[in-house]
Formats: sequence, structure tokens, C-alpha cells
Amino acid sequence: MDKMTQLLKLLEKTDTIELHEFKLDIDELELQLMPLVQRAVQKQAEVITKKLIPSQPFELPVHDYPGEVAEVQLGAGTRKPILLGGQKALYRFEEPQPNPPVVTFDVFDIPMPGLPRPIREHFSDVMDHPGDWAKKAVKDFGANMVTIHLIGTGPKVMDKTPRQAAADIEEVLQAVDVPLVIGGSGDPKKDPKVLEAAAAAAEGERCLLASANLDLDYRKVAKAAMDYNHAVLSWAITDINMQKTLNKYLMKEGLTKEDIVMDPTTCALGYGIEFSIDVITRTRLAALKGDKDLQMPMSSGTTNAWGSREAWMKKDEWGPTDYRGPIWEIFTGLTMMLCGVDIFMMLHPSSVQLLSEIGSTFTKEYLETDVPNISNWITELGV
Repeated sequence: MDKMTQLLKLLEKTDTIELHEFKLDIDELELQLMPLVQRAVQKQAEVITKKLIPSQPFELPVHDYPGEVAEVQLGAGTRKPILLGGQKALYRFEEPQPNPPVVTFDVFDIPMPGLPRPIREHFSDVMDHPGDWAKKAVKDFGANMVTIHLIGTGPKVMDKTPRQAAADIEEVLQAVDVPLVIGGSGDPKKDPKVLEAAAAAAEGERCLLASANLDLDYRKVAKAAMDYNHAVLSWAITDINMQKTLNKYLMKEGLTKEDIVMDPTTCALGYGIEFSIDVITRTRLAALKGDKDLQMPMSSGTTNAWGSREAWMKKDEWGPTDYRGPIWEIFTGLTMMLCGVDIFMMLHPSSVQLLSEIGSTFTKEYLETDVPNISNWITELGV
């Protein structure tokens, strides 16, 4: 037995090696002793790992929350109802959602030349008529909801009157039978009047009026919702305290938790999305902990993703915008969905379809009936 074999045998049960006054040529060390040193180091690492990380079964961190999110119905009359909210847990592994997240297709009351080409090319033939636009979103792309943005009522756009806005709403109501979200132009002085007229035109159809905020006459919006049986979108700019205050004001006007959907504001991927993650997650946690002023479903203006230059700017090294734009919108929406958002306003057909499919997997019915058994996936793959 040579000296190296003897040395290896002596060190088989050794945990550590300590050398004193030892000198050796570096080439000889690399060729003869490196495997020995590596083996000893690896063995010592295994011993340390066993001491520091004892083996134990993994348990999901399931919590029992005292509060729950209210359930808001959109759609009534001639519309098929859709329910939002109803969650009793933060994560789906704690408890599946009673209602899946919903995606609503954005359409506009006027042609939108500023829309990115990957979206515009799908709707260029119907952009002159909001009814046709909505009908194509439902018939060709399977939209379960439609958001009609009354951009043309803006004083600096076309300055359409509230009566003209009501006519556009009537056109869309006749064209499709899905629930509607009705948005204004963003003008704080005119929007309450526009939403009031639109609410009257859609009386009894249980639409979502978008939106009420602290910078406009939220009282008029709340009254229109109560008078004509609609819900209200409560919009705050990434500020949980502002959201609480606005919700309190709306409920003082007579609305209930079942009449309000919150919009904490969606910052796009790469453009402040971490702020939305923080506010939306804290809002949902507060609701589950029992804060009655925040126990409402949440909405995301996911179309904000198209404001990111990475979504639409032509740049060869970034790849084609046909894929880049929808991906930017999808990942913005998916991030918000995982934080607890219930309804998503989106633009691109592929984005709408994919996020809708993902949302359908959040319910108990899906988990009980549609999830494939992958317990033997290694065997099946022949690994």
C-alpha cells in the first residue's frame, strides 16, 4: 500500500485537517492532494449543514384573517352579472378566490391616433364608432367586459356634451350585452356631469362609473350611482390614507362597500411598479385585518403599461413591438393580479386573453377539477 493510499485511509473518518510546518511544491499539491482537501472540505460542510439546517417538513404559512373583501356586482338588467372580490385570504394557497379576476377591454368614443400600432391595427376599421369597437372586442376577442372611455368629452379634445356622451353609451349598450365600465375624459370639472348623464342612459345596467376622486365633485358621481343603480370607482394616487379618506366620503354619501371598487393607481413595469405593489398589498392586508374602509375590490389601469417606452418604441435591439408591447402589459397586469387586484383595464387582445386565462386558475373550482396531477412528472418524462 503506497503512502497516499495509507493517508487517504487514515482520513476516511476525519472531519477536519490541520497542517503544521508543512511545505510542498505547488504542482505536487495540485496533482496529489487537491482531491483529498476537497473531500475533507465537502465532508465538513455536510456536517455543518446538518447541524444548522435540521431536516423538517415544509408547511405553508396559512393565516386566519378576521376580515374579508366585499363582493361587488357589475352588470344587471340586460347584462350578465360579474362578481368582483369576496377574498378571505391574501394568497391563493391560503384560500382560493370565490370569484376570478376579470379583464375589461378598453374602447374609446373617438378614434385614437395615438394608440400604438400593435393595438391600432386590430381596431382601425371600427374606431369611428364606439359601438362597433365594443362589439369587435366582444365578438372577435371574447371580452367579458368593456370599458368605454369618453375621451371626446374633454374640453381640449372634442368638447362633446354630456348628452352626446349619453348617446355614445346607448350605442355601446345596444351593441354588446356585457357589463360596462364608463370612464370620463379626466377633466375634473366636466367628468361629474358626463358621468351623471352616462349613468342615466345606462339606468339599471349596474355599470362602474370611473371615477370619483378628491379633485372633483365626488358627491355628484356618488348620487348618480345611487339614483341609477351603478357602482363607483374610487381612485387615489398610490396613497393608502387618501384611499381611506375617499372611501369614507363616498360611504357618507350613501354608497356601501358593495358599491365601491378601489383604484390605488397602477405604475407600469419599470416605471414605479414597486410603489403600486406596496400600496396594493398593504391595502389588501388592511382589509383582511378588519379595516372596513378598505374592504373593497381593487382595479388596475393596466393600459398604463403602454406609456412605457419599452412597450412601443421602435428599437431593433429591444425586439419587435408586436411582442414587446403585449408582454409589457401582461407582466404589469400579472404583478398587480398577484398583489390582489380584481379587475384589469387592458388594450391588446393577446394581453386580455392571456391574463384572463391566468385569472381563471385562482378559483376553488379550477383547483378541484382542472389542475393536472403532476406528482409523477419525473417518471412520465423518463428522467
